[in-house]
Amino acid sequence: MKKYIVSILFTYLLLTSIHSQAQSAAGAKHYRLIAHRGGIVDSTAGQNSLRALTKAIAKGYWMVEVDLRMTRDSVLVTHHDRTFKNSFGLDSAVSSMTWEAISKLHNANGYRVLKLEEVLQHCRGKLGLMIDNKLAGNDTTVWIRLISLLKKYDLYNSALMIGTDESTEYFTGKIRLSCTRQQLEANMHRPDYRSSNYYLFSDSISKADNDWARRHNILVVGVINAWAFHGADAASEAAAQADRLKAAGVRNFQIDAEYASLFGY
Repeated sequence: MKKYIVSILFTYLLLTSIHSQAQSAAGAKHYRLIAHRGGIVDSTAGQNSLRALTKAIAKGYWMVEVDLRMTRDSVLVTHHDRTFKNSFGLDSAVSSMTWEAISKLHNANGYRVLKLEEVLQHCRGKLGLMIDNKLAGNDTTVWIRLISLLKKYDLYNSALMIGTDESTEYFTGKIRLSCTRQQLEANMHRPDYRSSNYYLFSDSISKADNDWARRHNILVVGVINAWAFHGADAASEAAAQADRLKAAGVRNFQIDAEYASLFGY
């Protein structure tokens, strides 16, 4: 009798574990996440670091958002800030230093700046790419090189971009660009308009916005970023925003790592 009870208990615990894992997997698949600022950033992994990137890969994220900058000698790198002050205590702009000098920078957590190509190598076949273009101007030679790199690592067709005013015309029709609904409605009057040229990107997407975008075959990406929330109520404000976007029907999200649990990750 005792063995029978133990057997039943074991079976119950096993089935509960399987059900829990299945629920977790279903939740993770229900939403597609884009890791803000280069991956899963926390106390052990800095922004745009290799550790943050590999953690996003391991967690099964859909994409990673990286911040694109360029060194003085035209090497494309991923780094959020204009300078290295926060990362290395060095108040020098990325654009003022050569790659050789930048490559020697390391902080106490082992963080180092990554070339864009190194990021692409790790993403290939594992993560899509959202590029936050922080390069001023419209140097088409640089853009051609960027597109060539994306193609080299099979990331071009799925790439998303948070663009700049100067580069918008060049990238229209080449890489899918972020837009508000108002911008999308204006772009629909362009003779070269295609829904695949753009995606709706916002932290305040309503159900009407989401339904409108779906009718027009436009990708929708909601935003939950830590910089938007402040004070003691920051966590509850982020959760409320996530609930509003999910209720609106949004299924793709660019988020900071601390909000992953809101989406079953």
